[in-house]
Amino acid sequence: MKPADIGRIVSAADPKVSPDGRLIAFVVARVDLDKNRYRSSVWLAAADGSSPPYPLTAGEHGDGQPVWSPDGRRVAFTSRRSEEKGVSTLHVVPVGIPGETLTICERQEAIEEPTWSPDGTRIAFASRERAGRYADSDDERGRPPRRIDRLFSRLDGEGWIIDRPRSVFVVPADGSAAPRLVAGGPYEHGAPAWSPDGTRLAVATTRAKDWDLEPVDDIHVVDVGPDARPDAEPRPLTDRGLSHTLPSWGPDGTRIATLAEDARLVPAHSQVVVVDAETGGQQVLSAGLDRQCAPHPGTRAPLWHDGHLLFSIEDRGDIHVYRVAADGSGQPELLIGGTRSITGFDVAGGTFAFVAGTTTTLPELFVRDADGTERCLTSLGAAFHAAVPVAEPEHFTVPSPAGDGEVDAWLVRPPGVPAGERVPVLLSIHGGPMTQYSNSWFDEFQLWAGAGYAVVYCNPHGSTGYTEAWSRSIRPPEAPEVPGTGWGGIDADDVLAVLDAALERDPSLDADRVGVLGGSYGGYLTSWLIGHTDRFAAACSERAVNNVASLETSSDAAGFFRFEFGLTHLDAPELYQRLSPISYVRDITTPVLILHSEDDLRCHIEQADQLFVALRLLGKPVEYWRFPGEGHELSRSGSPRHRVQRAEIILDWFGRHLGGERPQISWSHPSRSA
Repeated sequence: MKPADIGRIVSAADPKVSPDGRLIAFVVARVDLDKNRYRSSVWLAAADGSSPPYPLTAGEHGDGQPVWSPDGRRVAFTSRRSEEKGVSTLHVVPVGIPGETLTICERQEAIEEPTWSPDGTRIAFASRERAGRYADSDDERGRPPRRIDRLFSRLDGEGWIIDRPRSVFVVPADGSAAPRLVAGGPYEHGAPAWSPDGTRLAVATTRAKDWDLEPVDDIHVVDVGPDARPDAEPRPLTDRGLSHTLPSWGPDGTRIATLAEDARLVPAHSQVVVVDAETGGQQVLSAGLDRQCAPHPGTRAPLWHDGHLLFSIEDRGDIHVYRVAADGSGQPELLIGGTRSITGFDVAGGTFAFVAGTTTTLPELFVRDADGTERCLTSLGAAFHAAVPVAEPEHFTVPSPAGDGEVDAWLVRPPGVPAGERVPVLLSIHGGPMTQYSNSWFDEFQLWAGAGYAVVYCNPHGSTGYTEAWSRSIRPPEAPEVPGTGWGGIDADDVLAVLDAALERDPSLDADRVGVLGGSYGGYLTSWLIGHTDRFAAACSERAVNNVASLETSSDAAGFFRFEFGLTHLDAPELYQRLSPISYVRDITTPVLILHSEDDLRCHIEQADQLFVALRLLGKPVEYWRFPGEGHELSRSGSPRHRVQRAEIILDWFGRHLGGERPQISWSHPSRSA
């Protein structure tokens, strides 16, 4: 795979089954490298495979989030059909009946999470609600200043949100009236879910006093029936114990299923919880698994089906679907497994549809029959895979140096290497740290392998996919509750042990030509490792955490580390200093490539600036690239051209230092003219 092959990628997502089970709406996403944009369209597939899948919408814009009307005759979807004006739209398109696509409403802010009322007459959705200051001018320089009175005032990928709170609206499904605000600011609301009788909406929000200081989301219920007061306020159902999200009403209206976690003791696994819709009483159903039930990607609300709740989990690199009796009478059981990642699923009318991919295949749409047989309904990635050879990772495990379990690890060998030739190695570290490298398609590993590198990666302590104790093991030793080794402790030991094991199992890997790279927390551990060891020939620290103390104030998640570390930076400044890679910058001798996005609000660009300035003042070998107009998700959803340029910069850097293949670069890259 070459960097330009990013423009060939196409995948399926977000399957939604029609009420009668005959059709499946899903989203097909493509990369348009020439236009430097992403395109997505809503497609339909016959569940029995009797006809080829076909596009329901043109896909020239960002069409997505399909939802079926209760009678199965219409599909609502969102779009960016006025993208040049920044307008988001909500549409309804007839399926199998005469009619044209109807625009229900349009807004200056993104329309998200549309959901039909049970009688099919209304659609609820979430969207940001602009404050009055936006009416004063189209130019920020002509608007009044923002008043900041809480934490979490901005959000990566969204910008400032303190004057644009996420709210819930209801609009007639025929577009006969403007959307009506039913749950608004200054609080953040989301995930609207209709009660079976259509008189109430459950939403996830936090509306308590000083809610930004203790960010626990509760389930609130708001009356939206014909007799509801226009000014009805959401009322809390849960009690600020667990933090809830993604409510889903049971069919009889007496219970609401959610995903919930202990947000005050981070990290914490999200669990499947059933809430009594009248009393707020709660029952946790998935604790016996001791796994993360909110996988990334692929989190959805628990799905009620035949007396059970269906949900996804992360399990040692896989993402599987489980089910559990909704009354709590049994233990969760595996429904769909395999060495793969299931990133979306839905059930209706006797049809179980899901989207899944592997380490060597792009995500496709499948149907699971009653006898357990699986049928693939799409071949969206066929052209890509026919044109782009891929390398299959080899899974292996390594005993953790801590002696408390095995670390899952993978080795991707570069294809076509002559026997006896030694190859350079890249050790890749994932972000989070509360996430996992999954058995799914990852373009970066194929890009590195395609340039002649062996790629080593793993899920060390701190990752999800294991027990909650495994994830919490990197809390600092000073933490009053559940102390661990701290970042850069057992996690660093794990990744180095995996590297050693990979070098030992494959003599073709050149131990003298090893590079290390990672983004976000992976960037943190990269910066940490090169400040504590000289074993790497080169490094790439991307969108990294380099100074934990300053990130606690500059990040969109300002104040969050006090939950993850157990102490604030005000009470334990020495802890934050000790855990910061910048504290060890004088010990860095490894050549460092720094990559960061200028609009990154999760790990503010000041984190990169600090590392670069220190290394430059010390005369250390360093190269720094800043990507304008991009946020924290550059490598996954940044502009296609920037994704290609990023890959070329990384390959050129390691090619200069490790001897891998340097890419052909069409844009002006200073290293080529030097």
